[in-house]
Amino acid sequence: MNDPTGLIVAAVVLAAATVFGLVRARRDGRLRDGGQGDALRLSADELGAVLGERATLVQFSTALCATCPGTRRLLADVAARTPGVCLVEIDAEARLDLVRRVEVMRTPTVLVLDRAGRVVRRSSGPPTRVDVASAVELAMAD
Repeated sequence: MNDPTGLIVAAVVLAAATVFGLVRARRDGRLRDGGQGDALRLSADELGAVLGERATLVQFSTALCATCPGTRRLLADVAARTPGVCLVEIDAEARLDLVRRVEVMRTPTVLVLDRAGRVVRRSSGPPTRVDVASAVELAMAD
């Protein structure tokens, strides 16, 4: 007789992997709350750049990140079209101290800061233009 245990295990693993993939695809690149509330603020000294007058877009990137260049172009375009908004790119490999503090788990990670450096939104993965524009408006409203 054939033992169906292997088939059952394979089906359970396949189902779990499918659920994980669907959840990750749904969350990937979505700008959500900053995560640590008002506790997470970044200064110009920490970023190595001046904060924007109204908002700052921060992108954590790595050399091998396939979606980082496209995300950089998108963020640079939004910053260029919005007065008082600037873009700061952080090399995650060179700034492990900041990566740990901000809890970056993958690249690109995008943070949207208000004028005081408070993280108002963040994404893991490449965000959409609409989400970035909405997050910038939220940051400027504070």
